[in-house]
Amino acid sequence: MLNFTFHNPTQIFFGEDQIAAIAKQIPADAKILVTYGGGSIKSNGVYEQVSTALKDHNWIEFSGIEPNPQFDTLMKAVDVVKAEGITYLLAVGGGSVVDGTKFIAAAARFEGDEPWDILAKQAQVKDAVPLSCVLTLPATGSESNIGAVVTRDTTKLAFMSPFVRPVFAVLDPKVTLSLSERQVANGVVDAFVHTMEQYLTFPVNAKVQDRFSEGLLMNLIEEGPKVLANPDDLEVRSNIMWSATMALNGLIGSGVPQDWSTHMIGHELTGQYGIDHARTLAIILPAVMKVQREQKRGKLVQYAQRVWNIVDGTEDEVIDQAIEKTEAFFKAMGMPVRLTDADLDAESIENILAQLELHGMTSLGEHGDMTPEVNRKVLEAAL
Repeated sequence: MLNFTFHNPTQIFFGEDQIAAIAKQIPADAKILVTYGGGSIKSNGVYEQVSTALKDHNWIEFSGIEPNPQFDTLMKAVDVVKAEGITYLLAVGGGSVVDGTKFIAAAARFEGDEPWDILAKQAQVKDAVPLSCVLTLPATGSESNIGAVVTRDTTKLAFMSPFVRPVFAVLDPKVTLSLSERQVANGVVDAFVHTMEQYLTFPVNAKVQDRFSEGLLMNLIEEGPKVLANPDDLEVRSNIMWSATMALNGLIGSGVPQDWSTHMIGHELTGQYGIDHARTLAIILPAVMKVQREQKRGKLVQYAQRVWNIVDGTEDEVIDQAIEKTEAFFKAMGMPVRLTDADLDAESIENILAQLELHGMTSLGEHGDMTPEVNRKVLEAAL
């Protein structure tokens, strides 16, 4: 196991009707900016619950944070924070709203020349407005981690800072009942691939992290199709919601090598072609598994045996079956597993490779050996 430091102070309020808890968690003298997306929280009852909980607080709102939150939109919110003297941010929505609010929190107190430098130059974040969140779509794990992804035009970039970790997060599975089937499926696959990016690398004898990861993967494989077949089952939704949080709160990634090549390539598919984030992951991960099978052989065999219970055959046969079952799971969740499934052909590969190089993504993977030539093989395998 590799050396690590793990610290996650985000307080979780999990379960039905927990939104009321925010009334006592945000300082009484705070001036709050409530951030949200397109307004679905006003039709599913979440906005009303938040309003009731904040009835004795001083708060205003900022709406319109997009999926794949846009830098220009977020900078408008930064202007509001500064003009209104906002001292606390409350994100109400899915991972994009939470990510966007993290950037707002950091940019509002950024002392550099240009807040975009937080993303483009990885400028150090030295302070941020405190923030918390009410999660409405389980997927990204942003509700209890230090990372965020922001889009400017067609460029998606990430930053990380402990200053933007939410103080608390409310996770009420009941509020996810209004999500579309596509949103639910995206969330399951996003959480699955988050887990895989931290698990499917090479063995370092991190038994605790491996078993946690395998449990999350098995849970998502089991519960994912159930939530599509029985969308009103709150027990299923509860298990998916908690799995998504645990997949990226820092625990399973502590003391182990991590990959993230699937995400980096997937970000370019979203930025260039507008494909849902989770759907890009479903396209790219199986291709990475195929192309990088030698580098990942030990963990691929372990994944096959422990997660899919594939124990008969040679190592190569076991790995092939595991990749096939992974693709079948994605298909069962309504995901594309090829570029052609998303109406892209071989001509798109050059564009994606050019964008990866433009953004410095030329040595991806847990070994840093995924060069442009290897990335080309991955994209070709994904056709």
